Amino acid sequence: MKATTMGLIIVAIVLAGAISALLLTGSPTPAATTSAPSPTTPTTTKPSPTTTSATPRSIRVKGSTTVLPIAQAAAEAWMDAHPNDSIIVEGGGSGVGIAALIDGTCDIANSSRKLKDEEKQKGLIEHEIALDAVCVIVNSSNPVEELTLEQVKRIFKGEITNWSEVGGPNLEIVVYTRESTSGTYETFESKVMKPDNITLNALTKTSNGEMAQAVSGNRNGIGYVGIGYLAGASGVKALKINGVMPTIETVQNGTYPISRFLYMITKGQPEGLAKDFIDFVKSPAGQKIVEEHGFVKLP
Repeated sequence: MKATTMGLIIVAIVLAGAISALLLTGSPTPAATTSAPSPTTPTTTKPSPTTTSATPRSIRVKGSTTVLPIAQAAAEAWMDAHPNDSIIVEGGGSGVGIAALIDGTCDIANSSRKLKDEEKQKGLIEHEIALDAVCVIVNSSNPVEELTLEQVKRIFKGEITNWSEVGGPNLEIVVYTRESTSGTYETFESKVMKPDNITLNALTKTSNGEMAQAVSGNRNGIGYVGIGYLAGASGVKALKINGVMPTIETVQNGTYPISRFLYMITKGQPEGLAKDFIDFVKSPAGQKIVEEHGFVKLP
């Protein structure tokens, strides 16, 4: 009987200890209820580049008809790779694009001329995207192959009026020019005509394409276009100027006398899609597009 009682007492003690241990193990610790996030764990989640690019974005690009084929092809390539982005590209001329940029109705202005001081004072910034030559063109049936810069000036000034005066046939010269808002016009005026003006008898065309088409349809005609428009134009040819033919090599080494940069212009430093697009045009892939359209890639 005593042995039985003693056994019950021992069992009771062991059971009590087990219950106490169970209660201690199962109770929550203060650290578990008050611990703060680890310093390496961000308290907010920022969008990753993938998330940002998936957000629909849109910009409008406007201006130079010289830059137009580059901008259009680059925009198509960009949108193929980034289907959520929209890039609307329009022509109109460098001056039109720059005015739209100042007014806030476009995000990038394409320009085939440098900015003027008053435009820079309004916060506009140039971004070089290609090199170009302003090519003096005549009808492909015209036997004249070259002119001096001075002869070009005198023809466009209206002092030389017959092709026979420069070694050609006895035919009246028909001069074609661009509208005053054209960057190509301003480049031609500053590098060829200054300080004189183009004759008032010149026929005005509103784009490089129209200029090439007009000269190709008139064997007496003379005009000027960006080098990228030569490859796709039929019925016209470029003349040597001061003995130098406009080519990729002569534009890059500066020996062709009517060379220039082409630009994309922004108001302030570009951001978002505008920056991404300009960076793309200046990248190796973008410069390949420049070359595919007959222009000269950046050095």
